[in-house]
Amino acid sequence: MNTIPRAPLVLGLLGLLPFVWGAATVLSPDLADWCIRTLGSRFVGPYVQLFYGAVILSFMSGVLWGFATKTQGAQAATGYALSVIPALWAFVMTGNGPEAAGLNLMVGFAGLLLLDFAFWRWGLAPVWWMHLRVLLTAVVLICLAIGIFA
Repeated sequence: MNTIPRAPLVLGLLGLLPFVWGAATVLSPDLADWCIRTLGSRFVGPYVQLFYGAVILSFMSGVLWGFATKTQGAQAATGYALSVIPALWAFVMTGNGPEAAGLNLMVGFAGLLLLDFAFWRWGLAPVWWMHLRVLLTAVVLICLAIGIFA
């Protein structure tokens, strides 16, 4: 069964909103101006993407940690060690300005997809996991690229 269950799919897609919103405010100066006046500059362009991206990488560390609890011994130790990488990456690599931080988040999300694949291959993630993660990661990477390069 490779069909993504409705709840993870809907929640995953909703979780993309800050990335999509950030890209939209980069592409539309009028929307960015409205957002600055209404919500504040924290919710515009790459700023919302960078902050939220660091939060999501940290969240995904917790998800991978949960997968690691399904195993024992050396595989568990490896899983736990790998699971902290996205959070540490977000903490260490999101400084040095918005462009560098955005590029580093892109690398972080691409690396996370590799970790997702490893945990899925080990049978620790649901069978539908990679279908969801590829979809979400593709949208995140496109949105971050807009925030950096547009």
